[in-house]
Amino acid sequence: MNVNQSAPPVPPFGQNQPIYPGYHQSNYGGQPGPAAPATPYGAYNGPVPGYQQAPPQGVPRAPPCSGAPPASAAQVPCGQTTYGQFGQGDIQNGPSSTAQMPRVPGSQQFGPPLAPVVSQPAVLQPYGPPPTSTQVTAQLAAMQISGAVAQAPPPSGLGYGPPTSLASASGNFPNSGPYSTYPQSQAPPLSQAQGHPGVQPPLRSAPPLASSFTSPASGTQMTGPPAPPPPMHSPQQPGYQLQQNGSFGPARGPQPNYESPYPGAPTFGTQPGPPQPLPPKRLDPDAIPSPIQVIEDDRNNRGSEPFVTGVRGQVPPLVTTNFLVKDQGNASPRYIRCTSYNIPCTSDMAKQAQVPLAAVIKPLARLPPEEASPYVVDHGESGPLRCNRCKAYMCPLMTFIEGGRRFQCSFCSCINDVPPQYFQHLDHTGKRVDAYDRPELSLGSYEFLATVDYCKNNKFPSPPAFIFMIDVSYNAIRTGLVRLLCEELKSLLDYLPREGGAEESAIRVGFVTYNKVLHFYNVKSSLAQPQMMVVSDVADMFVPLLDGFLVNVSESRAVITSLLDQIPEMFADTRETETVFAPVIQAGMEALKAAECAGKLFLFHTSLPIAEAPGKLKNRDDRKLINTDKEKTLFQPQTGTYQTLAKECVAQGCCVDLFLFPNQYVDVATLSVVPQLTGGSVYKYACFQVENDQERFLSDLRRDVQKVVGFDAVMRVRTSTGIRAVDFFGAFYMSNTTDVELAGLDGDKTVTVEFKHDDRLNEESGALLQCALLYTSCAGQRRLRIHNLALNCCTQLADLYRNCETDTLINYMAKFAYRAVVSSPVKTVRDTLITQCAQILACYRKNCASPSSAGQLILPECMKLLPVYLNCVLKSDVLQPGAEVTTDDRAYVRQLVSSMDVAETNVFFYPRLLPLTKSPLDSTTEPPAVRASEERLSSGDIYLLENGLNLFVWVGASVQQGVVQSLFNVSSFSQITSGLSVLPVLDNPLSKKVRGLIDTLRAQRTRYMKLIVVKQEDKLEMLFKHFLVEDKSLSGGASYVDFLCHMHKEIRQLLS
Repeated sequence: MNVNQSAPPVPPFGQNQPIYPGYHQSNYGGQPGPAAPATPYGAYNGPVPGYQQAPPQGVPRAPPCSGAPPASAAQVPCGQTTYGQFGQGDIQNGPSSTAQMPRVPGSQQFGPPLAPVVSQPAVLQPYGPPPTSTQVTAQLAAMQISGAVAQAPPPSGLGYGPPTSLASASGNFPNSGPYSTYPQSQAPPLSQAQGHPGVQPPLRSAPPLASSFTSPASGTQMTGPPAPPPPMHSPQQPGYQLQQNGSFGPARGPQPNYESPYPGAPTFGTQPGPPQPLPPKRLDPDAIPSPIQVIEDDRNNRGSEPFVTGVRGQVPPLVTTNFLVKDQGNASPRYIRCTSYNIPCTSDMAKQAQVPLAAVIKPLARLPPEEASPYVVDHGESGPLRCNRCKAYMCPLMTFIEGGRRFQCSFCSCINDVPPQYFQHLDHTGKRVDAYDRPELSLGSYEFLATVDYCKNNKFPSPPAFIFMIDVSYNAIRTGLVRLLCEELKSLLDYLPREGGAEESAIRVGFVTYNKVLHFYNVKSSLAQPQMMVVSDVADMFVPLLDGFLVNVSESRAVITSLLDQIPEMFADTRETETVFAPVIQAGMEALKAAECAGKLFLFHTSLPIAEAPGKLKNRDDRKLINTDKEKTLFQPQTGTYQTLAKECVAQGCCVDLFLFPNQYVDVATLSVVPQLTGGSVYKYACFQVENDQERFLSDLRRDVQKVVGFDAVMRVRTSTGIRAVDFFGAFYMSNTTDVELAGLDGDKTVTVEFKHDDRLNEESGALLQCALLYTSCAGQRRLRIHNLALNCCTQLADLYRNCETDTLINYMAKFAYRAVVSSPVKTVRDTLITQCAQILACYRKNCASPSSAGQLILPECMKLLPVYLNCVLKSDVLQPGAEVTTDDRAYVRQLVSSMDVAETNVFFYPRLLPLTKSPLDSTTEPPAVRASEERLSSGDIYLLENGLNLFVWVGASVQQGVVQSLFNVSSFSQITSGLSVLPVLDNPLSKKVRGLIDTLRAQRTRYMKLIVVKQEDKLEMLFKHFLVEDKSLSGGASYVDFLCHMHKEIRQLLS
């Protein structure tokens, strides 16, 4: 089944309706079925729709109580309408995890209800006789998912099978509710999640119970306090409205804090139209796991306490939670995050679970000011102490023996002698008495000063250099880019990165301009004016000068300023439109080689390099290849020239950062090869205009030039016996299977490492990782940065599922998929992701969840957001492009994601949507986010949406006039300029608050997010809706609800 097909609104007539337990359905096709009680139970026992159960006029209905209710249904007095307990609109972001519904204990017989009938989550079974007790027993014992009820084919587009809610013959509550009893011998895993809790009122003040999809640790069935009396609803709500994904559902009541309905929503209480048949109910979005709720719960539960890293295998707070880290022997989660902190002891168990074992490592991550940077340890000429066999560095995981004279390596178990100068006595616990005085014996992350043995050609490196290489072809001059850049560089050169307390940066700079030929500049401090030298033989590139090309900024300040003033004038009348590209990189690399130093090239480039030269490219953009087997060629480089060039750059320690300003196709897939393989970055400003894009470009440039970089770096990940690193993802080059080579590595880049078993692991000793990065600092100092992490090992699958981290899992899966599109058809890649996700969840269902009806989707507590996040990855531009997405955009995003950290992929795939007019104006905190769906938008409000690259302000058509005036300085909605990229600076609380929030969000992200103001019902709204990822996408991506149904179907197929 294609998950992206829209579901038909009504399944074929005369066919059993797919249901979840407790999901009441009407009769179709005139077929009589047993009458169900009038209480409408939401999907997954979720929130109850807040409309009266009277049918629209003109629709015949069987008289109430015309037949015996099913065994499992709650009894309702004849003729009495039962109301839902809470209106559907009461819950904004999924069920709140605060108040639980009353439950009937599993052992209790049906009889007089304990609480009002309405509050019992009875399981309705409108079709077929209840299964016999033998079937039930067999099903509970063997976890057979099929067989209780005759199979009817589910309607296409929906992932539900026939109703298989199990009503036990004795009349007890079936074992399919959110809470189930465990066998005595087996303690339930904490992550066990049974179905979904019942209706929960949106009270944020009550003490939290188990969060959505969770069962209590005791595993027994529970009864809650008696429910409050149901609120009365207006009887004037008979209609249904067409919902976002094209299927029908009950009309939503007004949501809390949402003033007016969305335009086009039916107005209730008007004259009824012609009679309509009752459409099937849709799974209630409020009843499925909400990312917003999970993020909010984690912030509340884990944001106040520091995360202390002393305990092995602790799962850190989510990346969306602000927390402090105290290093007590394991690396901070800011440096390393794992997909699971408890890994299977055997490869068979790992294969069964299909959970990828991976770590996302960010070796030079920037820390918040409250946390100390890694200490630098200097062992003098002897250098850092290492294991003789596996070469692991001294760390808190090593064990000292024989009174401190020897140590046993915890990675390979080799016993090593302690050098005399490093000897220290042990205390009564076997620890060295100086353990807390030495960072390498007490901390998870630290640095060693490297000796000359760790340097190229056995000599210490020179400080690195920056070379600015500026395209001066017609396009670059015409847009005003060259003038803007030269003006900015005059001041920016004062802010080059510097070491610690150094007064000025040790980095030297050089300048090149180019179109079809290259121009080098001599800016030696002794010259009165800069000198230009032209190299026109681009096929055999050489550097025409050594002395005076790379200079110290403060010494040559006057000459550099003069040059930057002259460049825009010199080329002001150029008519040269053709450019070269590969020779420019070659020239920069040769210059660094001649100066015997590492460094970085900043390339500012505007067009497809079509001039005759090495690396010449042709326009090969072809949208007809999308969704064919040849689509992968769009992501592959056109020529091998750039891979060869990148390899030479890495050997020299030459990192390339590329700033692109294209007006049309420039083949990003090929141009980004060198930046990608050298650890550099690519920035893209399509259709660059100074007035609109100046702020974004200059902000990115300033950050890029100022950020701390490690040059000429090599990274190796060592592991303890039993697992090894087998695969690597990111922006780097590898000449062998173990060493990750990076010409440059900055604090934003990650390297993702996948591990596989090569032996059995031991629960007692756990699994250990050590990441060692050898690099040259900005001052030219050779250093080793070490990060250590100890993980737990388990023999029970439940322990694996209890200690996973979904955000890291999605980061890995996205990188895996984005790399695979180069060699496999996109459809194959998408199917692989869906299959793997289904296998992970099916394995949990089969081995960890207590037996329950096949009609229920059961998700592990730690992974309940896996389906929604995976769907976002599947719908992303790389894997499912819309008509407006260019080939260059896809290649750009693909290389960008390859080195993103977990926080960046989290917001990139599931954007943040913040209501701006809800929270009090004097509030200093960020407004609470809402789910990324059009259903959450109210036309009376203004919303801000961000995903780390884009920033939108969406303005509803019915926003109050005063709000429009305060924010946009115009008197009405119609006067707001659509596409506005700057908010006016106004002296009022709302304007200050919104602009402050935008500044805060921009500061959190690695790239400057350009603002776009979008008006409701405007043409730009299509672009904005692309980021409402819970909805069906225009490119055919499934809505969250539909995808969850599809995943459920996949899981059931695997289990049957």
